[in-house]
Amino acid sequence: MITTFAKNQSLILIVDDEAFSRMQLRLALEREGYQIAEACNGREALNICEKTHPDIILLDAIMPDMDGFECCTRLHSADFSQDIPILMITGLDDQESVDRAFAVGAIDFVTKPIHWPVLRQRVKRLISESQVQKNLEFANQELQKLVTIDQLTQVANRRRFEEYFAQEWKRLIGEKMPISLIMADVDFFKLYNDNYGHQLGDRCLQAVATSIQNTVQRSSDLVARYGGEELAIILPNTDTPGAVTVAENICSAVRKLAIPHNCSPVSSFVTISAGVATMIPQPNFHYQEIIVLADRQLYRAKTSGRDRVEFSRAGTYYDQD
Repeated sequence: MITTFAKNQSLILIVDDEAFSRMQLRLALEREGYQIAEACNGREALNICEKTHPDIILLDAIMPDMDGFECCTRLHSADFSQDIPILMITGLDDQESVDRAFAVGAIDFVTKPIHWPVLRQRVKRLISESQVQKNLEFANQELQKLVTIDQLTQVANRRRFEEYFAQEWKRLIGEKMPISLIMADVDFFKLYNDNYGHQLGDRCLQAVATSIQNTVQRSSDLVARYGGEELAIILPNTDTPGAVTVAENICSAVRKLAIPHNCSPVSSFVTISAGVATMIPQPNFHYQEIIVLADRQLYRAKTSGRDRVEFSRAGTYYDQD
């Protein structure tokens, strides 16, 4: 059974096959205010580590079945634990063992019998360094969000749209698989802003973008704010019928929001128009080609009455067979 640990206290995972050694370590570290999880072998350590994500691992080098060196190697190859600092505890103080400990990913080591003041300081230092690293990674992630996320709608921004489209276009050239694009526009949005004001206009865009994001559920699909009230949805590995279905679903989802729009000539609620285009990427074409096609279909949807989907499947670009 995995214990639930408090988030405001550092968690140390002790891995040792000897119960007495684990008890000594646990009592000494609990006095320092740390939370403790225990594993009696390498396999149990991997299982506990995946579920609890400790701040540091104290790992005995000599254990039956899976020794500390192999366990350390596995911990560093697993996604859930590769960044957790590992302090190896070993009765071996020869140069070969020390070199091996660092080679498999240990960040530090202490030898048995344990000198407790040394262990206390090394644990404190490693946890502090680990926390600094986590804070830096979080700050970098937040910075990346600022670079790639539209601050109003919280979907991808134009920059991220361009990057992702270029990436998927290149990938699908090799796979010879289709990619579809939906260009969607909020109908009569200028009239909405003029009538309800820009603050409600922003809320309207946020609601529409969220609705589209919730409708487009594949992790490989990207919803982006292309500009103004126009949103774009990239659908890799998607043919025309599949893309049209997605477009119809997002139009339906926006209608169901039932956002009042008393100035709209087509509905008493906010609606969107959508244009769909599909291509199998070719080396001699640029992804901008499909944007032109989808924009053309969006224009058709607008001039045909709005609140609808129009699509293109041009034989020059899309192999229907």
